[in-house]
Amino acid sequence: QVHLVQSGGGLVQAGGSLSVSCAASGRTFSTSAMAWFRQAPGKEREFVAGLNWNGIITYYEDSVKGRFTISRDNHKNTVTLQMNSLKPEDTAVYYCALRDWDISTDQFEYASWGQGTQVTVSS
Repeated sequence: QVHLVQSGGGLVQAGGSLSVSCAASGRTFSTSAMAWFRQAPGKEREFVAGLNWNGIITYYEDSVKGRFTISRDNHKNTVTLQMNSLKPEDTAVYYCALRDWDISTDQFEYASWGQGTQVTVSS
């Protein structure tokens, strides 16, 4: 079983930057795909970004391409989402998730989840 603990996030004005991080415990982290999802009030949880076990393959949701960067450190068992040029529509609770094998945009294919971190972007 892998335990994911998130940190970061907060409140920022539009155009600003924030990062959210996820620390994993457990021996499967370095061989697992990691992803970030988000859920805005009244909306379904959606895929934001993901990367494979060694960080070489990444995938982004179209609205965040060029603004968000996902990265991982397999020595520290962490994954980070750096968010730049933030927009009010990026406001949501952000979740990290872990999955065996490859990246998936389907939340139901992820076995482990972080506790969620609020990101609020004011206009």
